[in-house]
Amino acid sequence: MTTDPRNSDRLPTAEGTCRPLGRHVVLIGLRASGKSTVAAALADALTVDWVDLDERTRVILGSSTVREAFLQHGEAAFRAAESEALSAALDGPPAVLALGGGTPTAPGAAYRLDAERRGGRAFVVFLDPDIAVLAARLRSHEGDRPSLTGRGVVEEIEEIARARRPLYAALADLRLLDDLDAASAVSIITSQVC
Repeated sequence: MTTDPRNSDRLPTAEGTCRPLGRHVVLIGLRASGKSTVAAALADALTVDWVDLDERTRVILGSSTVREAFLQHGEAAFRAAESEALSAALDGPPAVLALGGGTPTAPGAAYRLDAERRGGRAFVVFLDPDIAVLAARLRSHEGDRPSLTGRGVVEEIEEIARARRPLYAALADLRLLDDLDAASAVSIITSQVC
């Protein structure tokens, strides 16, 4: 596990819980890295709402599923909708945001995330379990994920990881390298943002 807190503006309250001071906690990482699972638990711990950006993107495109949205509208339209959903979420009240795996690659998304992070309006966490862990999770629950390369989602994960990990790492305030359960991830993240 790597912890690199660059920017923390939350303070513990007398009860030892976290008192939000006006910034988002943004979870980024590859598909199956646990973003949605950790987001729900973290939002509960911080007593804020959480946003599933894939869900918001699907709604913008008027599709029943993320896979359908991606296949019907194409990657360019999907990424544009992701950028729109991200901007709307970042313009909203502080929340935990679970980004889609490709969201940081969407037009203007990396720039916006970096600006929000540098401005103290967002704390970005990169969930980065090992490829073998991701592949096992994808095998057991492929879910609604579209192929990005024309290969299966399990077969393409290593290629996608090579392309995206450097961007995720550059955007992150905190990088969690271990395969952590949600409670452990929440404990580490709250220790950095509270």
